[in-house]
Amino acid sequence: MSDTKPLVDVRDLKEYFPIHTGWGRTLPLKAVDGVSFTIKPGETLGLVGESGCGKTTVGRTLLHLYKPTGGEFYFDGELVTEKNMPSLRKQMQMVFQDPYSSLNPRMTVEDIIGEPLDVHHLYSGRAERREKILSLMETVGLNAEHATRYAHEFSGGQRQRIGIARALAVNPRFIVCDEPVSALDVSIQAQVVNMFEDLREKLGVAYLFIAHDLLIVHHISDRIAVMYLGRIVEIADANELNNNPIHPYSISLLSAVPIPDPRIARSKQRIIPEGEIPSPLHKPSGCAFRTRCPYATERCAAECPELTERSDGHLVACFNK
Repeated sequence: MSDTKPLVDVRDLKEYFPIHTGWGRTLPLKAVDGVSFTIKPGETLGLVGESGCGKTTVGRTLLHLYKPTGGEFYFDGELVTEKNMPSLRKQMQMVFQDPYSSLNPRMTVEDIIGEPLDVHHLYSGRAERREKILSLMETVGLNAEHATRYAHEFSGGQRQRIGIARALAVNPRFIVCDEPVSALDVSIQAQVVNMFEDLREKLGVAYLFIAHDLLIVHHISDRIAVMYLGRIVEIADANELNNNPIHPYSISLLSAVPIPDPRIARSKQRIIPEGEIPSPLHKPSGCAFRTRCPYATERCAAECPELTERSDGHLVACFNK
């Protein structure tokens, strides 16, 4: 896979939202501020970070649900723009965080899953449409009898399966998974995560898997990117990041991962960054994490560190680690 050309190539992506602060003043909220990464065909990149760091905004901006403020996004070598995005919609889909609010309560399961087929004219007759819908339902573990039911008649896990079937309807090559299991019970989370892995093996789909739960991200991801206040501070192979985190923020995140063995958990040191998270409207100069970092120096206040390679494929944005 190391020699494979990237399917997704994101370069210096920016997403700024204008915030009106009163008295005619407008400040840019830099939700995504220069994010770069690649995803190869069939690969899963996990994107983690605390709430408000910009993870969801990255996914929505890639699919042009938000108009990008700056940067470039290449899909299979083609620059994605507003002009060619409609033709690329079939190849890029999204599974949303809340499975209930993302489904139309007035539509049956058959119509929800069939809507992408209708929009992109992917069938020649009603019989073929019905056949494709039932096949998609079977793929995600739903029964044919569910086709005439409505979203409110299902559990959270079943609703998420409906959303996944809808995303798969157009045979995409890339899916943005925006915290797809965070609203589900633990047992259902395992089922949905296993289903994502099975679909990747069968269909070769690439994922951007956005989540808070580092255990789930480590389980499903090939590589993991750690995000803080709109920027990626570390990217590495999933096992490498889990065993050898370098950035102080990554170390802090991983120290919070629960360990099922109480004897090991008691001996583990929890590393809590001091201070408050800065406002994205008023970020500190230089490195955004410097106000909470025990290793911060004057250089950290003067310059913003770029991602640099420390070992094979392990990139870190830090001057002092």
